[in-house]
Amino acid sequence: MIDIRPFGTLGGANHGWLKARHHFSFAGYHDAARMNWGKLRVWNDDEIAAGTGFDPHPHRDMEIVTYVREGAITHRDNMGNEGRTEAGDVQIMSAGTGVVHSEYNLEPETTKIFQIWIIPDRRGVKPNWGAKQFPKERREAGFEVLASGRPQDAGSGALPLNVDGAVLAATLKAGQTLRQGLEPGRAAYLVPAKGAVTVNGKALDARDGAGIVDEAVMEITASEDAELVLVEVAAE
Repeated sequence: MIDIRPFGTLGGANHGWLKARHHFSFAGYHDAARMNWGKLRVWNDDEIAAGTGFDPHPHRDMEIVTYVREGAITHRDNMGNEGRTEAGDVQIMSAGTGVVHSEYNLEPETTKIFQIWIIPDRRGVKPNWGAKQFPKERREAGFEVLASGRPQDAGSGALPLNVDGAVLAATLKAGQTLRQGLEPGRAAYLVPAKGAVTVNGKALDARDGAGIVDEAVMEITASEDAELVLVEVAAE
């Protein structure tokens, strides 16, 4: 089954400094049919104005992955971590027993991110933060694992997650096809950051979402040059 969620149907809010669209229920947006996709709980499509951002606030017991689409985001937290993550790169935060952090756009232009929250397998673990560069040329016509807690990704160089799941990315030129397997009991959620594709024959435009279960293989063909982000988790 493939559940296409067009960008125009997503929830959202415009706070002036922040334009947010929500693939799943979040903050003031509630849709009982869009609470999660397996262990994937949040996928926010955020545009953050220059010189603004999220003031210090707490989290706990959540795996939070930030994929930067354009611009850069600067992180600070009460563990002493600080870092700047640029377009195409990724930062992770395992909130665990609790962390207070801020995320600011200190750039002269709008920063655009996907913020992804995954429910952890274990609660009450030690908090962790990390960021890493992932050159896009390494993911042409094939998914690269950016962050993962899946056993098969141990030693891959992916950022660590406290969950049996993964965040992956790929780029496709128009006309290229890639095939990605999906094991029974697993769920995938695919969003093109840019471009347009078909997934097993179903059309998906930029920033649309596709929830995928019970498909042994995902055949993804680019209708135009595309940049893809995929989350794969337990389907429970």
